[in-house]
Amino acid sequence: MFLRVLFVSCLWWVVSGPASGAPAEVSRTLLILGDSLSFAYRMPVEQGWVALLERRLRALDYPYRVHNASIVGLTSGGALARMDALLSEVRPALTIVELGANDGLRARDPRLLRTNLLAVVRRLQTAGSKVLLLPMRLPPNYSAAYRESFQSVYHAVAEASGVPLGGRMLAGFAADASAFQLDGVHPTAAVQGRILENIWPSLEALLQPPMSDAQ
Repeated sequence: MFLRVLFVSCLWWVVSGPASGAPAEVSRTLLILGDSLSFAYRMPVEQGWVALLERRLRALDYPYRVHNASIVGLTSGGALARMDALLSEVRPALTIVELGANDGLRARDPRLLRTNLLAVVRRLQTAGSKVLLLPMRLPPNYSAAYRESFQSVYHAVAEASGVPLGGRMLAGFAADASAFQLDGVHPTAAVQGRILENIWPSLEALLQPPMSDAQ
């Protein structure tokens, strides 16, 4: 008789779940797929915008863990080649795609960038991930025609895939030489918070509610 009562009690718990007031742990993966702009290049990792984002999510009780898969020098083609291996390792609920700067700096055909980016985004969507695409811009030493063609890629990919475009990472300080390292390309640690602020509004719109709101 005791064993029967114990079995029924355990079965009830499995079906009903834990008592109200004891919320289950919820954690989704937020994947960052980018290049050196998201890698905390030549600075302590904890000073980069991705680490600042992770701390903000935790402070605001958003149910995400951040997986930064950014690699220095990564191109759109390199990212596409990594997708199968990456998605076998992580199952993102949401992905920030920050790619294309290295394609542009190497003056690669924008049509190839469009093809690669669209394939990356659709691969993520097929895997069940929401996507936020960050638009890149090139410095003014490239021809106006090439810069315009390059920048139009992001709008084309967003329209074709139905994903939102985020804010420009370097908005508000792109022309400020003091905001960049000696190479003139990579932002300093001092402006990583500004990068996060540029991205945050469009990212926040895609986030699941904080756990405190869901209780």
